[in-house]
Amino acid sequence: MKRDLSRLFLFCAALLIAAAPAMAADDDGFVDLFNGKNLEGWEQHGGKAEYTVEDGVIVGTSVPNTSNSFLCTNKLYTNFILEVDYRVDDLLNSGIQIRSNVYGTPKTYVTVGDDGKIKEIKVAADRVHGYQVEIDPSDRAWSAGIYDEGRRGWLNNLEGDKYKEARAAFKHNDWNHYRIEAKGDSIKTWINGVPAADLTDDMTHTGFIALQVHSVGNDEKKVGKQIRWKNIRIKVLK
Repeated sequence: MKRDLSRLFLFCAALLIAAAPAMAADDDGFVDLFNGKNLEGWEQHGGKAEYTVEDGVIVGTSVPNTSNSFLCTNKLYTNFILEVDYRVDDLLNSGIQIRSNVYGTPKTYVTVGDDGKIKEIKVAADRVHGYQVEIDPSDRAWSAGIYDEGRRGWLNNLEGDKYKEARAAFKHNDWNHYRIEAKGDSIKTWINGVPAADLTDDMTHTGFIALQVHSVGNDEKKVGKQIRWKNIRIKVLK
């Protein structure tokens, strides 16, 4: 009798587990890119900035005399909604790379310039490049604008009255929230719930996501400053 009851209990428990939603994703379809414990699933490229985990937060620390540093996901993503919280020291510049890549050999891209002429862009081997959602605590305040790292430069800055609210949305010495939507040729950003960049571009559709610590040269005021990221989650779109 006890054995039969045990079997009945296990059977009922199995039914409950099968009926429950998968724990890997939230109810809204988002999955965490950072496990809160270590940097499993990420790898560093570019410069030698320090990336550590402290109290469930990824911490990037600037170091002298190195190039831009990137902590990159091992997986590539195409269409998605990405959300992330960050807190940056006012002396640093940073960004969130999306649809970005790095190759062991030189890469050439072909595009059409503003003058209508075909232009070749050469990217060196081992150079991280691709779309970057800017983190800019300077007076310029272009946070959530879109910059093409290692290739074409600014694609959608936040200059002018059109982006006045987006520029004002950045919070100094506090946590900020980004929402980034990449669908086909469209990339849109929000900063703390305020719409910012709205870009249409078809150069790259797939790549990794990365957290940048910008080069600070040998500026002693900027060496050892930090940027922190948490609540990094993604919803893959068909």
